Amino acid sequence: MGPIDRRELMRLSAALAAASAVPALRAAEPVAKRQEPGPVRVAVVGVRSRGKEHVQGYLAQKDAVITTICDCDESVIADVMKAVEKKNGKPPKFEKDIRKVLESKDVDAVSVATPNHWHALAAIWAMQAGKDVYVEKPVSHNISEGRRIVEVARKEKRICQTGTQIRSQAGTRAAIEFLQSGKLGVVTMARGLCYKDRKSIGKVAAATPVPASMNYDLWSGPAPLKPVMRAKLHYDWHWVWDYGNGDLGNQGIHQMDVARWGLGQAGLPESVYSVGGRFGYTDDGETANTQVAVFGYGPTKVVFEVRGLPSADWLADYRGKPTADKRMLARVGNVFYTDQGYLICSNYDSAVAVDKDFGLIKAFSQGGDHFANFLQAVKSRDASMLNADIEQGHISSAMCHLANISHRLGAEQPLAQVAELTDDKDTVETIKRMQAHLAANKVDAKSTPCAVGPKLVIDGKTEKFLNNAKADAMLGREYRKGFEVPSKA
Repeated sequence: MGPIDRRELMRLSAALAAASAVPALRAAEPVAKRQEPGPVRVAVVGVRSRGKEHVQGYLAQKDAVITTICDCDESVIADVMKAVEKKNGKPPKFEKDIRKVLESKDVDAVSVATPNHWHALAAIWAMQAGKDVYVEKPVSHNISEGRRIVEVARKEKRICQTGTQIRSQAGTRAAIEFLQSGKLGVVTMARGLCYKDRKSIGKVAAATPVPASMNYDLWSGPAPLKPVMRAKLHYDWHWVWDYGNGDLGNQGIHQMDVARWGLGQAGLPESVYSVGGRFGYTDDGETANTQVAVFGYGPTKVVFEVRGLPSADWLADYRGKPTADKRMLARVGNVFYTDQGYLICSNYDSAVAVDKDFGLIKAFSQGGDHFANFLQAVKSRDASMLNADIEQGHISSAMCHLANISHRLGAEQPLAQVAELTDDKDTVETIKRMQAHLAANKVDAKSTPCAVGPKLVIDGKTEKFLNNAKADAMLGREYRKGFEVPSKA
């Protein structure tokens, strides 16, 4: 491992823990300039869903070897254990407890694909143990702990990549560069779209039993240890506030990140406003399945739409008619508005620039490898090489949390009246389309309440709200003993 071995590095990290914190807005610094010899030894933590893609991603790399698989549910590991054994010629080590992984001398980097409520603590513990980290999106369950990850990464001088893989797609990178060059005119607004059909998760009368294969105490980790009051323990945690962040934090974080990236905004917005609710069914889910959030950035803004009920694509909805050009069909993507036209990002690695009449100006399409980018930065010990440094991940994740805070503080108003509560034309137009979408799904606007959140003003330097104690109280959470995210780096 070079001139400092792992045990010595862990001792140095422990000593650094007593030092003063790095300023919150400090830019990413290169770490010590030395090449890591040999392949990077990776532990993948959480392998039921997205973690399987982590495993496949690292198996495809010549500069990585998976030494350890970690999951608190032993029933989900069989496929990945076999895949790693086939590649390595021997099975990887298996651990249920991430703390055992972090004690290992055979792990250089930890790749975190756990549920959201574990992301920050897993990343922080790993970096404090001298490991580099790839952490899935959203990087945090709340805004405060997201900032802690950034501070720890800087303090421990670790490489920390965010799992917003669109940042590594060459087609989207070229499209954003084209947008920011001014060749499509002046950008006035960014729209994020998350139109993903989400069926009811049902409603249980009694707690769902925890599988015998799972250590539920470890699964709960920083979150409260509660009975499972939903039919499916796995995945449907996304729609429960203790663990997930709704579709803003599940899928929408990708498009939130692209929206902010395209606008060239490095920090948090000046304000946020959200309306929405869980419409169309009554179930054990708590998060909004339909939501509009508006973020103020001076003369520009981000307007974000979440739709969990069946919906047309954005362009058919926006223009009132479909288009034959599939490159312009956006259900999960971004649209940037300029004084000369639009940039439409309809998937992760491609985009089209069009004029005001939707005539094609330029097309962009090319993929990329986010795991390779992470390994390149790890091998070179240069955090500036990351396409999605943890600071970027924190800010974009925090935007999702900001919108959810406004939503959760919202007062119920009749759905039919919601568009009358703001005079911003883009917000009014978006809310009216949301109302039409809900009507098409047989949601009665007159009898259905909608949560109308307050417009919250944000201090970007302190990452707190101005004159709103209730909103500030939602910046963090209480942690269970033994699973505390530190209040300081």
